[in-house]
Amino acid sequence: MAVLLDGRALGQGIVEGLAPRVAALPRPPGLAVVLVGADPASVIYVRLKARMARTLGLVHRQVDLPQTASEAEVLATVDALNADPAIDGILVQLPLPAQIRREPVLDRVDPAKDVDGFHPENAGLLAQGRPRFVPCTPRGILALFDHHRVPLSGRRAVVVGRSPIVGRPVAALLDQRNATVTVCHTRTADLEAEVRRAAVLVVAVGRPGVVPGAWVRPGAAVVDAGTNRLSDGRVVGDIAPDPALEAAGWLTPVPGGVGPMTIAMLMTSTVESAERRLA
Repeated sequence: MAVLLDGRALGQGIVEGLAPRVAALPRPPGLAVVLVGADPASVIYVRLKARMARTLGLVHRQVDLPQTASEAEVLATVDALNADPAIDGILVQLPLPAQIRREPVLDRVDPAKDVDGFHPENAGLLAQGRPRFVPCTPRGILALFDHHRVPLSGRRAVVVGRSPIVGRPVAALLDQRNATVTVCHTRTADLEAEVRRAAVLVVAVGRPGVVPGAWVRPGAAVVDAGTNRLSDGRVVGDIAPDPALEAAGWLTPVPGGVGPMTIAMLMTSTVESAERRLA
């Protein structure tokens, strides 16, 4: 039976540990979230982030823009937050509506306030092994591994998905922990063979059941970073449920694994940003 990598419990502990650091600052850290439109999943995520920020004593500012907002309007909103000295972290909630290009918006965020770690400058620093901000989901995954003492050095790690939000940065982090990393994607010739070899497996595609549980190697450390809401309202991951999953050594539940850790890491990055800016 796999050891569950419980993100709820660990995330709560991490946030509680931030409280003395927040209290020691001359003012509360400020986190701004830009939400364009009303994507149901995004609305839920933003609400959870706001609740956690306020619980921790952060100043939380949410800027809601309509689904029809132009790219210029979003850029102007980001510019205003960049210039606001009370804001230490800026998060643009993804996905954005079709008329707004993601890259120009994320590139506009001040790298010193980019608590999501998506700006090219921060991605480059991460690739060089000297990160300022690490994307929150990959950082949370590594925190789960560390807390449960999952061995990484020298092990074969497979990351399914190569997005700049999860797949690529988590591959970089695993490489920096001396794992031997393979990144798989839609053009991978034999995905099953790659997954079956993985002692450490991270699946971050955003498609339910893209990896059958029967492919998982016995004893592997398995992270399912997918959060997919089905038509019947159920939330499932990217790995298809299968009795064979019980053979894994470690396993994240969905929900309750990666999601709470993402929010905890966002709070951590915001506090770290405030500490740097107020030093």
